[in-house]
Amino acid sequence: MSTSIQNEAPPVSPEDERLPLGRTLLYGLQHILTMYGGVVSVPLIVGGAAGMSTAEVGLLVASALFVSGAATMLQAWGIPFFGSRLPLVQGISFAAVSTMTAVVSTGGGIQAVFGAIIVAGLFGLVIAPVFSRVVRFFPSVVTGTIITVIGISLLPVAVRWLMGNDAESPDFGSVEFILLGGFTLVVTLICSRVPAISRMAVLVGIVVGSLAAVPFGLADFSGVLEGNIFALPEPLAFGMPTFQAGAIISMIIVILVIMTETTADVLAVGEIVGTKVDSRRVADGLRADMLASTLAPVFNTFPATAFAQNVGVIAMTGIKSRFVVVAGGAMLVVLGLLPVLGRVIASVPFPVLGGVGIVLFGSVAASGIRTLTNIDWSKNSNQLIVATSIAMGVIPIAVPTFYDEFPEAVATVFDSGISAAAITAFILNMLFHHVMPASAHKVDDRALGSERTESAETGTEHA
Repeated sequence: MSTSIQNEAPPVSPEDERLPLGRTLLYGLQHILTMYGGVVSVPLIVGGAAGMSTAEVGLLVASALFVSGAATMLQAWGIPFFGSRLPLVQGISFAAVSTMTAVVSTGGGIQAVFGAIIVAGLFGLVIAPVFSRVVRFFPSVVTGTIITVIGISLLPVAVRWLMGNDAESPDFGSVEFILLGGFTLVVTLICSRVPAISRMAVLVGIVVGSLAAVPFGLADFSGVLEGNIFALPEPLAFGMPTFQAGAIISMIIVILVIMTETTADVLAVGEIVGTKVDSRRVADGLRADMLASTLAPVFNTFPATAFAQNVGVIAMTGIKSRFVVVAGGAMLVVLGLLPVLGRVIASVPFPVLGGVGIVLFGSVAASGIRTLTNIDWSKNSNQLIVATSIAMGVIPIAVPTFYDEFPEAVATVFDSGISAAAITAFILNMLFHHVMPASAHKVDDRALGSERTESAETGTEHA
């Protein structure tokens, strides 16, 4: 018996599962199709604000794809001290857009943006171990709230995609767009219930939705072969970075927001995958994030962060292998080197992405709600933490102009529903459960008395 026990292989963590190559590539493609629009939108916005030519914006887009892929592979594969080794997809962060556009619009130029990112990224790299130690103060009441708000905060993105994404277009919100997205949503839901293809439901939904759009003129793949097929990234293509104090300070605040969001995403993925996430793992994830952000300007792009929308892919499909994400990262690198492939994915209609986005992002919120079912709701303090934190996270989603009159530092932090909810839940948990827990515990003890008695009688342990 002892020999058989010794010969047993140690259990494989869910994120370390290796799938057949074909399935790995298909599942990786699902992740890329889900997050592609988010990656390319940042260089499009910043390049437009900087008054760049079409060719220069194209370079920004290719660079964003290349760096996102390399950062994803580092995060998911991992090397000593860098990478959480979780199925986290890295992409160019939207949190820095307002700061970057402000810098380029006030005469700093793209070089000042890149200089500020380098300094802020180094700052984040240094403080990552300290920042990660707060993970022990993220119990289920905090992580569940954050995951729920991540899903809620992404739903407006899916709705905009469903309506066509471009609010300036006369076709924005047209019935045709919404019907196309609705059709894609139905196909995705049906496929998710068919055992043979349930784990590829997102990919099938995108392919079927895109093909259905062609006869109605809602998808155009004619431009796929226009432009270069292969192009190497050109380091420092826009010249040497410059360093301006104001831009650097603003970018450091943005980096703190990005680190907060990445921490939340690491915890969310760990919860969904069902694997242990400690402060060391968070620190490794943050270091990978900050290293990618520091080097990003060298390759003509912007800070990287974990993409919350891909958490929805994991929650919906149940594919927890980090090697699937590594494959997706490799595809992003290839897209950065082969613009022709990028143009194929870029031709997927936004309403199609919106259709799958509804269920993907809703799945994230559902995962958060599932986590919240594990907390003790008889504690009034837990109810207050969840209620207040979700409300704070929804404020910038429901009223995007809410923080417009606040100082820039406050607006930068709380204009992200994810960071607003994470900070609120963290502070309230510290306040109610660590700083001043006594009075709350007296009430909770009375409320839990009968439950503890029952637990003792049945031999179970009350959390």
